[in-house]
Amino acid sequence: MDAPRIEPAAPPYPAEIEAALARLMPPGVPPLRLFRTLAHNPRVLSRFLAGGLLDRGSISLRQRELVILRTTARCGSEYEWGVHVAFFAEKAGLSREEVSATCAAEPPAGVFSAVERAILALCDALHERAQATDALWRSLAAQLEPAQLLELLVLAGFYHTVSFVTNACRIELEAGAARFPA
Repeated sequence: MDAPRIEPAAPPYPAEIEAALARLMPPGVPPLRLFRTLAHNPRVLSRFLAGGLLDRGSISLRQRELVILRTTARCGSEYEWGVHVAFFAEKAGLSREEVSATCAAEPPAGVFSAVERAILALCDALHERAQATDALWRSLAAQLEPAQLLELLVLAGFYHTVSFVTNACRIELEAGAARFPA
């Protein structure tokens, strides 16, 4: 990977940045390079954190992580994909095979449930066309509530933004984070 275009901010941080970074990570875990890169612009960092959807939402943790993994894989953001595999895949009940399948051009049959396949297809459609076909939408709407559908759309969009930042800034991969499958 090429050198980062914006080096992550280093301590000491201004008080407001120090407080924001401390809230993001478990005690004793240093802030991720993504957050330290965004720290160069406190307003952007603040808005970025306010826009996050990692709280308890209308979709399951597993569905959330499938959207994030598929979206970041499709965008080629190994940084964000790897961080989410490391921090959330096990908590979301995703097997190694399922995690790997989020990077496949076509996820293998039988790996995901029908609703999960539809969610992955939505990620693909949004990535490719910024749109969902009527057939895909009907399939999703038959299985999910409007609040869940909206959360899926915004989540995929947010992680396109994250991927744009990690890729364009060339943020260095985190130690201990997963790597794309070969």
